Amino acid sequence: MSLITRLNTSSDDFKTRLHALLRFDAAQDESIESAVAEILRQVREQGDEAVLEYTRRFDRVKAESMAALEIPRGEWTAALDALPADLRAALEASVRRVKAYHEHQQAQSWHYTEADGTMLGQKITPLDRVGLYVPGGKAAYPSSVVMNAVPAKVAGVPEVIMVTPTPDGTRNPIVLAAAALAGVDRVWAIGGAQAVGALAYGTASIAQVDKVVGPGNAYVAAAKRRVFGTVGIDMVAGPSEILIICDGTTPADWIAMDLFSQAEHDELAQAILLCPDAAFLDQVQEAIGRLMPAMPRAAIIGASLRARGALIHVKDLDEACRIANDIAPEHLEISTANAPHWADKIRHAGAIFMGRYSSEALGDYCAGPNHVLPTSRTARFSSPLGVYDFQKRSSLIQVSRAGAQTLGRIAASLAYGEGLQSHAASAEYRLDPPSES
Repeated sequence: MSLITRLNTSSDDFKTRLHALLRFDAAQDESIESAVAEILRQVREQGDEAVLEYTRRFDRVKAESMAALEIPRGEWTAALDALPADLRAALEASVRRVKAYHEHQQAQSWHYTEADGTMLGQKITPLDRVGLYVPGGKAAYPSSVVMNAVPAKVAGVPEVIMVTPTPDGTRNPIVLAAAALAGVDRVWAIGGAQAVGALAYGTASIAQVDKVVGPGNAYVAAAKRRVFGTVGIDMVAGPSEILIICDGTTPADWIAMDLFSQAEHDELAQAILLCPDAAFLDQVQEAIGRLMPAMPRAAIIGASLRARGALIHVKDLDEACRIANDIAPEHLEISTANAPHWADKIRHAGAIFMGRYSSEALGDYCAGPNHVLPTSRTARFSSPLGVYDFQKRSSLIQVSRAGAQTLGRIAASLAYGEGLQSHAASAEYRLDPPSES
């Protein structure tokens, strides 16, 4: 079996084969959905008691009370102090850069006053409380803490509550260190659908949040879907994706490794290369075969590339950009000369990495922009996580007496047209009585 699919846009069946590769079955597992529905019901009805029971059952943590599941701040700071110097410096640099970038996203309230004295505007307000889910146990995702907590704090959210599972009581020190640096306010050693339910509904120990953000397994994703509406959520993300547009002059080994960088996430991840140089595609294919055996996650990379990866020969870079817009990838690398020129042709992508030195991996950790990005073609209508996700907007309307004379007549006319007489009367009550001549 080939290591990766080869496609050519000049083939009659190109579109059919491409769309088959892009297709991702997001069908929900009925057994997962049923289990999550029951967990959420129990948490909503029994609160702390249900959270404790599910934590004992799934994480094998024998806590007698919720107090035993809250990780004290002293433990975070101790974890931070115990980090190797180079890792701590890297984590601090990541927080610093992500904060600096997101500070540019801050929106300001505004208003204007019309000639008759009517004032109209918009008020920007941060959410009161946000819940952050972070995978735990042996997995270490400090970057998830940084990318979710920092923009929330830049937005002005007063309280960020982090939940993270601790199977068999294993608390990940790097995750706790990231919490200490990123501005998290409280940390609970709980995970799974029960943690999402506790955040969404609130319990005696955990205050209800306004929004739940952060990655998780299929149970966490199902729980987030179910609580949406009671609280906000960031997104329900699909598998990781990378699309690379290359002109054939970047070292083939670099491109192969960039494809690996997303393929290693899981077997359903997608890595695609578009290039007008067939000989370069041959070089990348050779590099894939040569470099993959040395990768610790070679089995996952291989499964991902065989199932959903592709090396695609395009006519030119213009065609590559048209295909990229159709795919609407999570991550798009434009590894070409004059990359900004080609980036101008891109309308749909979560993050655009321009130039040969802009590897997607830098965006995952420390470039500055958020790594929480739309997947599964949702970049056609959605955006990266940002400060704006942790703020809301309220309209401001202060109508002057003079303004009510004009607006009242307009509103009344439209209200009568809709058959809503009380609306019309409400506006007309504020009209000045006709003057007596």
